[in-house]
Formats: sequence, structure tokens, C-alpha cells
Amino acid sequence: MGRIGIPELLIILAIIILIFGASRLPEIGRGIGKGIRNFRDSIKEGPEKS
Repeated sequence: MGRIGIPELLIILAIIILIFGASRLPEIGRGIGKGIRNFRDSIKEGPEKS
């Protein structure tokens, strides 16, 4: 399997727009951003000791 290039990303984006609609894309982006931020924060904190 090769690397994902610009044409593949555009096709994936077009499919996402068809499935969810253009009005929901900002909401989905915010949700993904929050998830990534929470993941990074949990990695920085490390395992919590009780």
C-alpha cells in the first residue's frame, strides 16, 4: 500500500461531505480536535498514581 497523496485526500474529503453534509464538517472537526487534544494531554501527564 502506497502513501496517501493529494488526489486520495480529495476523494476522501468528497465522500465525507456526501455522507455528513457540509454544514456538519466544522462540528466534526471540533470533535476530532478535542479528541486529539485530550489524547496529547493524557500522554503528557503519564500514568496517574493513586
